[in-house]
Amino acid sequence: MSKPMSVKQPVKDGAAAGADHEDVPGAAGGSRALALLLVITGAAGLLASWIITLDKFELLKDPNFQPGCSINPVVACGSIMKSDQAEAFGFPNPMLGLAAYAVVIGVGMSLLGRARFPRWYWLTFNAGTLFGVGFCTWLMFQSLYRINALCLWCCLAWVATILMFWYVTAFNVRQGFLPAPGWLKTFFEDFTWALPVMHIGVIAMLILTRWGSDLWV
Repeated sequence: MSKPMSVKQPVKDGAAAGADHEDVPGAAGGSRALALLLVITGAAGLLASWIITLDKFELLKDPNFQPGCSINPVVACGSIMKSDQAEAFGFPNPMLGLAAYAVVIGVGMSLLGRARFPRWYWLTFNAGTLFGVGFCTWLMFQSLYRINALCLWCCLAWVATILMFWYVTAFNVRQGFLPAPGWLKTFFEDFTWALPVMHIGVIAMLILTRWGSDLWV
């Protein structure tokens, strides 16, 4: 008596693709919280860059134009836009932000779609956020101690960049993509929020120390 032939269950293409995707060596996907943070901070930075770009164009057409965020002699976006530091690379800085923050939003949306990226991708992304926070730090110094004015939209972009940098760095440390001692991995697992809050707090204190009550005059 012949044995009954076993019927092999068909595998759906989507399931097979998903299984292959999960097995990519070294690939990792971020949590939903990280994805949302990247989308939100990227959108905030993009909004700030877009508004500053529009105001810059208006200022080029009319040198007497006063941006809406120019509230007093200290909080004066126009003074920032007219400075040499506002075109550090030979073109208006916010145009760089338009491209950079759009990329951040794209990464966040990909993570929401459960995309997984290899180590080199995460490290490249981390390097980009490191450049961003370094450039923002230079702009902060120039704003506080050289230009002697503050731009509120710039402040929004600074905060967004700081948040994305620290959270991406924390992710890479936890995943082992960045070499770090065990205590640092544990710290980032339990207190990821601590360093970005301290970083933003230091900047706030520098601003208050520099101008104090003049911010509201």
